[in-house]
Amino acid sequence: MTEAPRVATTSWGRVARSASHVAEPAYLDDLGPAVRAGATPALAHGLGRSYGDVCLNDGGRLLRTGRLDRIMAADWSTGVVRAEAGLTIGGLLAVAVPRGWFVPVTPGTKFVTLGGAVANDVHGKNHHGAGTFGCHVRAIGLMRSDGAVLKIGPEARPHLFAATVGGLGLTGLIAWVEIQLQPVASSDFEVQTSRLGDLDAFFRVAGESHAWPYTVAWVDCLASGRKLGRGLFSRGRHAADGALVPHAEAARLKVPRDAPSALLGPATVRLFNAAYSRQPATGETRRVPYGKFLYPLDGITDWNKLYGGRGFFQHQSVVPMAAAPRALQALLELTSSEGQGSFLVVLKLFGPRPSPGILSFPREGATFALDLPNRGPDTLRLLGRMAEVVLEAGGRLYPAKDATMSADQFRAGFPRWREVESYRDPGISSDFWRRVTGDRP
Repeated sequence: MTEAPRVATTSWGRVARSASHVAEPAYLDDLGPAVRAGATPALAHGLGRSYGDVCLNDGGRLLRTGRLDRIMAADWSTGVVRAEAGLTIGGLLAVAVPRGWFVPVTPGTKFVTLGGAVANDVHGKNHHGAGTFGCHVRAIGLMRSDGAVLKIGPEARPHLFAATVGGLGLTGLIAWVEIQLQPVASSDFEVQTSRLGDLDAFFRVAGESHAWPYTVAWVDCLASGRKLGRGLFSRGRHAADGALVPHAEAARLKVPRDAPSALLGPATVRLFNAAYSRQPATGETRRVPYGKFLYPLDGITDWNKLYGGRGFFQHQSVVPMAAAPRALQALLELTSSEGQGSFLVVLKLFGPRPSPGILSFPREGATFALDLPNRGPDTLRLLGRMAEVVLEAGGRLYPAKDATMSADQFRAGFPRWREVESYRDPGISSDFWRRVTGDRP
């Protein structure tokens, strides 16, 4: 396969950028030649929804997997599906939901490939019960740069499996994924939303909601004083009856160009968050399509352009439960005092189910996620201060969302990283891995 000219590529946050030779194999048989073609390291690239640089490979090769989107085998009596790594969660749902099956774990967008879901061991609103995506993976087809094609799983080459799940695509090219789906009786969700007056209310309501499979809170990042932590808490469950139809509706809105920087100024954000916190939240149970509850931002095409041409960062962290109240208060006080936050903070409690991957991000505790418009040095300083709070609390940052983590911060949060390095395919690398480990091709 002839190496293509370098193509400029950005991740979803539009801050991290790279220039790479890009190939788009159409069939699994093309993967082997693609990964072996060329002297520079390769990296699989799905839909590029990672916010930082884990999906970038400056000066190397990107192998885009979007054309590898076929279901290879499915047993609809048991819900076991094997599909190529480029199939999206949305694409899988379109086929599975009418048959009474649902993905066991999904992040906040359906525009994620199965390969990307494994490589980042994604989590969702149901982590407190279901764990991460990798908890439900039965097998992976892994193609190494030396030509080896390996089938790995929890019992087949378990150490390589643990390095691959959450391993950021570094152990080889994920060719296919076999996953156990969960049965559902309806494609609708039953949802309750209640108001949170402060941060203490979040911990109280979250603690009372363990029986609900899906929970999440949206918090005003600019509120302060007695209102610190005000927001909305939503909890949901699959409806017990109803139609089984995929909700693959077209995006309702499209952001055609970069928004002006004034749109995300503190005054605008403060007005939006204040209005959002006052929307109806009666606690009554309502019925909604799964897409409305699980993927609210998927209804806005190119919503990342709302942050303007300079892009945005996202801070997502997890801290142990014992340290969570104090750490989350400190993080909210930082964002409020700096006035740099955007439209809401997302809070959630992670459960005790162990993640299968060595570099899997979730652990039992509380997770905090916040978008920050890129305002240069001021934003970088704020991100650094937030990282200090997290690490002092014994927590860690999420590689899939990160663009600024230092090597020391990475190693503190993921002390077993050298185990993944020992399993890393020498023909594969990424901007993130080189940044946090000092590895150079």
